[in-house]
Amino acid sequence: MRNAACERETKETAVAVTLALDFPSPPRIETGLPMLDHLVAQWAFHSQCSATIDARSRDAIVHHLVEDAAIVLGQALDRAMGERTGIRRYGSATLPMDDALARVAVDFGGRAYSRIALNVQSESVEGLAAGLIAHFIASFTQNARIAVHADVLAGTDPHHCVEAVFKALGRACRSAWTIDAAQPLAVASTKGVF
Repeated sequence: MRNAACERETKETAVAVTLALDFPSPPRIETGLPMLDHLVAQWAFHSQCSATIDARSRDAIVHHLVEDAAIVLGQALDRAMGERTGIRRYGSATLPMDDALARVAVDFGGRAYSRIALNVQSESVEGLAAGLIAHFIASFTQNARIAVHADVLAGTDPHHCVEAVFKALGRACRSAWTIDAAQPLAVASTKGVF
């Protein structure tokens, strides 16, 4: 059972996340930020996991809410992965969405790193600062202990560009965390450990 529940309460936010990697169900993402809810729901749907996020701001600062939601989602993923035994480890997806083309590659080997090139030319996407979208992915990556490379290769519509990234991230994650049927007890590293 690869699932986890995590909470974080600060003077700035209150966030609760549940995650189940192997039992897909419709996501329920409630942050009070419609575009963030939409993007995270796309990630959950395309990763075929079950995810709920209940997040609320206590100080009305959007940056704090976005960051803390990402932190707790990442922590939940890290816990759900456990020892990461048997996973394929790597995943990638190239995803078209109308004018946008996104490519995401991930490594679930336990080391956090992110390189995010959204190439969005507007300051905000549906009311959410473009910089906060990249910050969400970076904070999620850090706390999940995964490496993520995300690129928008083409696109003019900012909404399509960032949505394509989250869909591709979901598909890449699903590929990486899938148990390798040929080696379900192995660690996908020549070191023998992550």
